Amino acid sequence: MSNDSSRPTRAAPDIKADPVTAEILRNSLRSIAQFITRRMIRSANSFIVKEMEDCSAAILDSRGRLLAEESGPPIQLNTVGICLKTILQDYLPLNQWNPGDVVITNDPYLGGGSLGATHTNDYIAFSPIFFGDSVIAFSGLMVHHMDVGGMNMATRGWGKEIFQEGLRIPPLKVVQGGRFDESMVQIILNNTRTREVLENDLRAQISSVSIAQGDVKALIERYGLEQTLVCFDELIRQSEQMTREQIRTIPDGCYRHEEPVLDDGAHGGPYYLRLEITKSGGDLHFDFTGTDPQIKGPINSPLSTTLAAVYYAARCITGSSIPSTEGCKEPIRVTAPSGTLVNAAFPAPVYQRMVVCHSIVDLVFGAFSQAIPEKVMADSCGCMYNFANALLPGSVQRVTFGEVVPGGLGATARADGANVAACHVTNCHIPPIESMEMETPVLYLARELRVDSAGDGQFRGGVGQRLVYQVLGEDPTLNHTAQKSVSLPQGIAGGLPGDGGRWVINEGLPGERTLPQAIGDVVALHTGDTVTHYTPGGGGYGAPELRSPQAVRRDVEQGLLSPEKARRVYGMQF
Repeated sequence: MSNDSSRPTRAAPDIKADPVTAEILRNSLRSIAQFITRRMIRSANSFIVKEMEDCSAAILDSRGRLLAEESGPPIQLNTVGICLKTILQDYLPLNQWNPGDVVITNDPYLGGGSLGATHTNDYIAFSPIFFGDSVIAFSGLMVHHMDVGGMNMATRGWGKEIFQEGLRIPPLKVVQGGRFDESMVQIILNNTRTREVLENDLRAQISSVSIAQGDVKALIERYGLEQTLVCFDELIRQSEQMTREQIRTIPDGCYRHEEPVLDDGAHGGPYYLRLEITKSGGDLHFDFTGTDPQIKGPINSPLSTTLAAVYYAARCITGSSIPSTEGCKEPIRVTAPSGTLVNAAFPAPVYQRMVVCHSIVDLVFGAFSQAIPEKVMADSCGCMYNFANALLPGSVQRVTFGEVVPGGLGATARADGANVAACHVTNCHIPPIESMEMETPVLYLARELRVDSAGDGQFRGGVGQRLVYQVLGEDPTLNHTAQKSVSLPQGIAGGLPGDGGRWVINEGLPGERTLPQAIGDVVALHTGDTVTHYTPGGGGYGAPELRSPQAVRRDVEQGLLSPEKARRVYGMQF
């Protein structure tokens, strides 16, 4: 039976939210979102989901407003609600959803612009949560699928238009009234190099997001429909109020900053992101006017992911104690001109949009460092992908292996930066070496902390890593992405920059070569070649002479800082 109402279901105005019930619902909804991703991770076949946990779930109300989310990659979390709002407004209004439906899409170009998925490999699934004849809420789950067709395996390489990035699915019902549309599934599976893996993970995604309906309905039955709906509004109102209170602590004014991308001249760079933040009372306006136009390369960011990066950076400023709901976004306005690096216009490719999105975080922190240096972080390592693919020996099956690469995070006014972590809007786990070697033709030779890579300061940046592996498969290729090779991760308040990174093929062996640029097209390898990646360290915070001798000594003892650099920068003898 179709939902006859074309308007979101709302509580009666005379019903007041019970604070205890609201808090129970807040935590229950967050748990439901966590259960969605746990089901997905435990069911997945691809290493990027089962090991790296590259998926994110959210519970949203009938207007697409965020009610709760789990702790997944922020670039995904913040995009789920943006995409649902676009679908409800431009594709499937509430009266076209039925019990048991699941809608999927992976198209970044929705809503007459780029207000859809993050990129084609990130499928988003939505399931309506009915109570009686009305849609009360939605469950949403975004999952990274390794290969969805495209010009290159796993959509790597330097594409110049969106058509090279695989099959794009507009918002369509893959499940209607509880029944799979098998013809649609077969179209998707006919456009991948990893059919069995994609089929398993896609069906797991659909099942995971569907099961949440029973969990939410149980809450409504326990606390009543009217009280539940009014608590939904109250949760959003509380987060908005708390966010505005934190924003008011920032001095009013305009703060500007710029950041380069493709800083080593790759593909015509460097290009620049430019931002002016206007803070007035409890409101923030992020204006990207002046940012360079989009390019014929996959680093362009859809508007949805630019918004996601801004929301993440703002949450870092306002604090983690504020519950994540739509209210955190209400005080924020973003201006991002269409056709620029921060608002891709069709048919620009967007696969490596994270290059821009990571830089947006540093851009926001750099601007805010002029007003609230005690609340921001120095520059981090940026976006890094280290993926290779090869044929299994004696087989026609091509597999991908690698990771979203960890490096050093920036320091803050209170602590050293984290060592060897996938930073900011990525936030993925490092896959275990053993799991990669078991499933793919690769032999890892080293993973070690990179001495002297951290930016020095009163608080040092995090150190990067040195990663070395040997490719054992046939007809291998490397798809490499990194940042901060020329424009180093900058420090704050007198802190020094972290060291940049580089890629070396067959280091220490005949035919050794350093790749000329940090980001490039597909690099041809030979069976037995080694790949070595030196990842950047984070920027420091505060002048180095303010660092405690005990902290310097500890870094030397732990192998993070050489005695030579300790003597040169900190004036200490070892």
